[in-house]
Amino acid sequence: MKTLKPGDKIPEFTVNDQDGSPVSSSDYLGKKWIIFFYPKASTPGCTAEACNLRDHYKELKDKGYELLGVSADTEKKQSNFREKNEFPFPLLADVDKKVIEGFGVWGPKKFMGKTYDGIHRTTFIIDEKGKVERVIDKVKTKDHAAQILEG
Repeated sequence: MKTLKPGDKIPEFTVNDQDGSPVSSSDYLGKKWIIFFYPKASTPGCTAEACNLRDHYKELKDKGYELLGVSADTEKKQSNFREKNEFPFPLLADVDKKVIEGFGVWGPKKFMGKTYDGIHRTTFIIDEKGKVERVIDKVKTKDHAAQILEG
């Protein structure tokens, strides 16, 4: 697993969001944006993280950021997750893991003594030219917006 680091150019991608609409990395050229990867929609940690970003969405927008969430869940699961929690930002249904693998956040994880492959909860701050400005790999799910805004 080779995770992107500051200075790296992000991979080009087009993946459907929760409504089946294509979202491309090129849509964000000229904008500062945040792409956050989470393991699974509607699980406690992922819900806490995304809700924290929702609750601070205005502050993030005021700083000029667009926001995009990504997991390997289906469009339907992403749609339910978004509707239930009223997220104002799109969630990508990266079922083929193109974006997840492109950013290098898929790999071995340990949980309760078992090793398995999964998404590493990671957030990337991207500049207007599509380069990684900052990587947050120790995400505090209940206080994630502060981690982004303090950077």
